[in-house]
Amino acid sequence: MDDYPLLNIFLTTMWFFLWILWFMLLFRVFGDLFRDDTVNGWGKAGWCVLLIILPFLGVFIYLIARGKGMGMREMTRAKEAEAEFRTYVRDAAGAQAKPASAAEELARLAELKRDGSITEEEYLRAKALVLGGG
Repeated sequence: MDDYPLLNIFLTTMWFFLWILWFMLLFRVFGDLFRDDTVNGWGKAGWCVLLIILPFLGVFIYLIARGKGMGMREMTRAKEAEAEFRTYVRDAAGAQAKPASAAEELARLAELKRDGSITEEEYLRAKALVLGGG
């Protein structure tokens, strides 16, 4: 352990995390590029060539040229995803919480009474509620 001092361990760890950070940034740029519908195929191909041949310079140019749009596109995608999720939840909850008609409620009450799950008095009270509109 004397051959590798503590400072070198810290520096190695720092370089390792910077390397991981670099790849995360590179993948984020590629992801944004391919999700953006405003850039045509030739534009995407040009950016890819630049990002592959000169990765550091390409990422920095991309961030300078299109960085503000990256955030706006990400916010738009997040809002759309949230709206789709809310619509799905609303539809799923609405399908299960569909109010039953009075006839369906009376049939269900009659079946519960026939099964012995509710007494005659409970049946009459529930029937009065259904027919009374409450």
